[in-house]
Amino acid sequence: MNRAFNRKKDKSWMHTPEALAKHFIAYNVKFLGNTEVDQPKGTEIVKDAVRKLKFQRHIKKSEGQKIPKVELQISIYGVKILDPKSKEVQYNCQLHRISFCADDKTDKRIFTFICKDSESNKHLCYVFDSEKCAEEITLTIGQAFDLAYKKFLESGGKDVETRKQIGGLQKRIQDLEAENSELKKQLQVLEEQLMIAQVPPGNGMSPKNPTDIFDMVPFSAMPPLAPLPASNGSAPPPPARPTEMRRDIFGAEPFDPFTCGAADFPPDIQSKLDEMQEGFKMGLTVEGTIFSLDPLEGRC
Repeated sequence: MNRAFNRKKDKSWMHTPEALAKHFIAYNVKFLGNTEVDQPKGTEIVKDAVRKLKFQRHIKKSEGQKIPKVELQISIYGVKILDPKSKEVQYNCQLHRISFCADDKTDKRIFTFICKDSESNKHLCYVFDSEKCAEEITLTIGQAFDLAYKKFLESGGKDVETRKQIGGLQKRIQDLEAENSELKKQLQVLEEQLMIAQVPPGNGMSPKNPTDIFDMVPFSAMPPLAPLPASNGSAPPPPARPTEMRRDIFGAEPFDPFTCGAADFPPDIQSKLDEMQEGFKMGLTVEGTIFSLDPLEGRC
């Protein structure tokens, strides 16, 4: 790290080592934002980033947007940027990724640091408005670096490697959790599609026979029923006559040659039939001429 606070190295540190090693030092500041820079260090690089973010904040302020307030937590492990109310971590800048830290000589409210992003590997410059305590925050970060370096020498570099491994594992856990969440969503979609495929058409109701425009089932031709033979092998009996029969225009019952018998005729008709049968026996008179049915006496 390029220590821009080396000009204050003769001053004693402001906090106890235990406060930064076992806990953290908190500051409430305004966050102007962060922006990508080309170099990991440099005073001019920082000045350009500050001018850029101040201009952006001036435009947002004219639109009615206020500068958001955040809480900084500084320790030997890094600088965390949190929401002051919910305590939700917005950025976690590990100490070994911070390459430059400085406060503005002309404006005692502004301080910045450059940190390399763990995902994109880009260098980002973070700018803060600290209510005239920029120098104190810069010294606190410098003290955290000094303590972390001493701890690194005491552990032979193992402590830093352990933190790197822990950071890598935490990143892997986050990726797996995101992947697991996506797989759960895909599984839920497949289950819904399977349930829809199992439901029969028509909301589970059995299909109805098609009907015509009068809501009637159309007629379907059926083969005629053949009469079944009787059990004794004889022809089946004729169908029974209905109890009530229709009459013709003269009030007489219609003639049925298949079902009528000798006793079915009215008495007057039956007598005429009897006379005609007697006439055939004796001879038939046609227009005054007698025809004999005896072949020996046949004449005309």
